[in-house]
Amino acid sequence: MRKTKLTVRELALDLLESVEKNQSYSNLLLNNYINKNELSSLDAGLLTEITYGTIQRKFTLDYYLKPFVQNSKKVQSWVLNLLRLSLYQMIYLEKVPDHAILFEAVEIAKKRGHKGITSMVNGVLRNVQRKGVPSLDEIEDPIERISIATSHPLWLVERWVDQFGLEKTEMMCETNLTAPLQTARVNLTLINRERAIEDLMSEGFEVNESQIVPEGIVCLKGNLAHSNAYKLGHISIQDESSMLVAYALGAHQQEKILDCCAAPGGKTTHIAEKMDGKGAVLALDLHEHKVKLIQEQAQRLHLKNVATQALDSRKASNHFDKDSFNRILVDAPCSGFGVMRRKPDLKYTKSEGDVANLARIQNDLLHSVAPLLKKGGTLVYSTCTVDQAENEAAAARFLKDHPDFEADLSMVERLPESVKPFVSNHMLQIFPQDFGSDGFFISCFRKKV
Repeated sequence: MRKTKLTVRELALDLLESVEKNQSYSNLLLNNYINKNELSSLDAGLLTEITYGTIQRKFTLDYYLKPFVQNSKKVQSWVLNLLRLSLYQMIYLEKVPDHAILFEAVEIAKKRGHKGITSMVNGVLRNVQRKGVPSLDEIEDPIERISIATSHPLWLVERWVDQFGLEKTEMMCETNLTAPLQTARVNLTLINRERAIEDLMSEGFEVNESQIVPEGIVCLKGNLAHSNAYKLGHISIQDESSMLVAYALGAHQQEKILDCCAAPGGKTTHIAEKMDGKGAVLALDLHEHKVKLIQEQAQRLHLKNVATQALDSRKASNHFDKDSFNRILVDAPCSGFGVMRRKPDLKYTKSEGDVANLARIQNDLLHSVAPLLKKGGTLVYSTCTVDQAENEAAAARFLKDHPDFEADLSMVERLPESVKPFVSNHMLQIFPQDFGSDGFFISCFRKKV
């Protein structure tokens, strides 16, 4: 017997359940669902919108539902997710009429639950429709209001207000709710940006030049991963903030470079491209299957100067000689608070304890690879977070613990003009609201001669 095809909203509900129960990553799971169910681009777009949107705005939706759901702790999780999903569409999607949302919610409730649940779902949504949702202005405490209005955990909002002030925090939290544009990097060893854009336009993609990075492009329509340009190795999907790392490192053609924690290989291959396919880039990652991803990217981009190894970079000094690399990149594991627009579930799973643990790992990584750098060499430390404990404090601690290193103030000269105003000494902090790119931190050190 043929299995009935699930509707987009049923798939969205399954996704929400899986993210919540199994701590699955929404971005990976979403791609899996789209491919497995062979969704059209229209359905894939709707599934992405309602799944990400519901996750992004979970606290706000719960605040809106509170007056209508008695004792929500006793409500089964799938029922609560169905209500959130339906309410998200009612409030934030103008093109879908309320009666269609209600009808489908009731149908899903009938299929998955008993009569009482169906009646409750119908009653709650009709009540919301009739009475409207409570105003967020009723929340008096400004930090609590930001937390609920932008669905960020209270501890995180408090932490950011301490670090950046109320206004900057609110702006960042609001930006985190917006969908990021897809951006890509042109492989200048094979093609120039103008030609790459022409080719993509002729394929039906809508693309512009990046205003941040000279080899960057911004996609307004289509998924560049499905383009011929991608298959031919002419472009790589990469965020504009992340592209700045290769600039900060400033590798030259015949040098020997070490890239720690390198998977999936975006920065590795960018560095290799900037070296015009010459010299040697050694990319390390802890997991064998992730190392394969780096190899696949290097092959796709026709780069012959990338070698890989599965290795914990904290043990790198046991495997390589002292003073053996001209430049080293530590793109460290971090809280990921700069990429919440791409991974909206991140904000609900991280804790303050995680930030402290990550800061220790980051410190260990830097400490381990420092002896491997030649005198006069460059060490770049980067993260895709905005947290000061993982960024400025980590950089300060490294310099304090390693008197043979100094701040590399020349980093600013290597960066594109667009981001120079954001550099402070040897550090660059980009916030999501600055350019609409990922939140990102880069710090540059030089080993004394």
